Amino acid sequence: MPDCVYNARDLRYKSKFGAVSAGEELHFSIALERQIHCSAAFLVIREDSRPEEQYIPMYWSGMNGPDGEWWSISYAAPVPGLYWYRFEYDTPWGRGRILCGERETGTADGNVMFQLTAFDPHFRTPDFLKGGVMYQIFPDRFNCSGAPKQNVPEDRILRTDRENLPEFRPDAQGIVRNNDYFGGDLKGIEEKLDYLKSLGVTCLYLNPIFEAHSNHRYNTADYTKIDPLLGTQADFESLCQAAHARGISILLDGVFSHTGSDSVYFNREGRYGAGGAYRDANSPYRKWYDFKSWPNDYASWWGIDTLPQVIEEQPDYLNYITGPGGVLEQWMRAGADGWRLDVADELPDGFLDALRERVKAVNPDAVIIGEVWEDASNKCSYGQRRRYLLGKQLDSVMNYPFQNAVLDYIATGNADGFCDRILTVLSHYPKQVVDVLMNSIGTHDTARAITALAGEPCGGRGRDWQSEHCLLPPERRAYGVTLMKLAAVLQFTLPGVPCIYYGDEIGMEGYGDPFNRRFYDWAHADEELRGWYRALGKLRREYPVLRDGAFVELSSGMGCVAYVREKGDQKLVVIVNRNDSPMDFYFHPQYYGLQKIIGHTPELDRVHLDPLSCAVLASP
Repeated sequence: MPDCVYNARDLRYKSKFGAVSAGEELHFSIALERQIHCSAAFLVIREDSRPEEQYIPMYWSGMNGPDGEWWSISYAAPVPGLYWYRFEYDTPWGRGRILCGERETGTADGNVMFQLTAFDPHFRTPDFLKGGVMYQIFPDRFNCSGAPKQNVPEDRILRTDRENLPEFRPDAQGIVRNNDYFGGDLKGIEEKLDYLKSLGVTCLYLNPIFEAHSNHRYNTADYTKIDPLLGTQADFESLCQAAHARGISILLDGVFSHTGSDSVYFNREGRYGAGGAYRDANSPYRKWYDFKSWPNDYASWWGIDTLPQVIEEQPDYLNYITGPGGVLEQWMRAGADGWRLDVADELPDGFLDALRERVKAVNPDAVIIGEVWEDASNKCSYGQRRRYLLGKQLDSVMNYPFQNAVLDYIATGNADGFCDRILTVLSHYPKQVVDVLMNSIGTHDTARAITALAGEPCGGRGRDWQSEHCLLPPERRAYGVTLMKLAAVLQFTLPGVPCIYYGDEIGMEGYGDPFNRRFYDWAHADEELRGWYRALGKLRREYPVLRDGAFVELSSGMGCVAYVREKGDQKLVVIVNRNDSPMDFYFHPQYYGLQKIIGHTPELDRVHLDPLSCAVLASP
């Protein structure tokens, strides 16, 4: 008899793993014991937006050994959406229920239903990301070309001491102004394209590059202009052309839920003359913003008054961004291959629908990636379920659930639940989304990966403490490099696309903003770690199974994680030993004859792993 009454990840119980296309027929089966004398069984299912449940009778479908039996039903979700289901069955002693327990197996306890994601049958995601490597650049902090710049505002502090920390202390007015700049620019990025190519990079994601009056540039001042310290539109076009010639695409950061107060649109600070929504009651931009009482009482992003919120579905704003010849089209015509959307969960559906329509009209192969920190398949925001991944909005998301799973396992050695967290995402997301997931282990919004793995936990300590602990002691640094290598192996071999946060490949350190945004340390690179990343980039080039192969869990416990990526006859087995002691990992006979890529050469039925090490093995 099967181990459980129902398992949503087992093809014996659910005929397809993961999300399905609307209209695609699924076969569900439950395994019951003969001794309960089941007389009827039901699939109970509800479409997320509707209150009523549908009871669908199941049929007896055969014996399951001498003491068990199968009950089955075929079902097709009629329209794209999220569906919730459970099973019920009748016995002489009453009705039983099967709900969702740990690892999506059936349980009689609790009230959690199983999730079924049904996406639009026409949903496709771009091929150019699949199997590649992404690289995220914080533009001010990567590389300075030294090219002269025009029209740079005088209130910017231009730093030449690039080895030092960004400014983090408030000024005399108690304000952290984020107005110190280290000189990274677009031409500087272009100069390093061959270096990025050597890492196996196929896609660059740039944090905001539009004119803005802070070094992070998330307070947009003018969507139609490149920030003067970064260069010009011609420089951007040159970067795109040079990148494309090397097989590297360019993604831009779209910050569309708010602008800066210091912008041509709002102009609270008066930098742009007498116009703007704050200074001119008749400004064409005034209706973009939600003024409770003009001009000083207005809605702002998370209450930060320098970031006034826009009304994204206001027709003039919507047209400005998503209309013909608008912001999206301007920069895609200039060479951008897609967009990463800042705070996508704060953008309303109407805006996302219009954005996708315009982006795909300009380039059907462009990609749209949303910043969503949770499971994006069932995310609720502003009182409603979001439909990001059903086929009409996003192609992909920043995969923070994977990031958390990788870092938690590598930092603590607790392998229990690692694969469960991975499989939860894989079972909820459409496969075409999975293949282009943006898999980071660090970003501009999180601590540097090596610091998260080997540093003292920050524990809510302030910036003064963080600045004093930016660099690890030598022994912890060496330990951190070892852990980074293990984390990177997972990052590069899990489903989706690994995204290197600039400098992670040389072990740059730091807690949160701004210490995770230091200038790239070109003079003191950790060449051992950089070489490791280059080898992993080569691995992705040489093994197409990493492009879209299935993920199969082999083991997850006792400090060891093992899984296989497989497609057809090609198999790539990944084993990570997070223990401080060596171990031998034994294979099922179907994996005999594997060949070494990383780690020790395997014997027929096993491979040896040193402490804190890994093995990557491939079918012949």
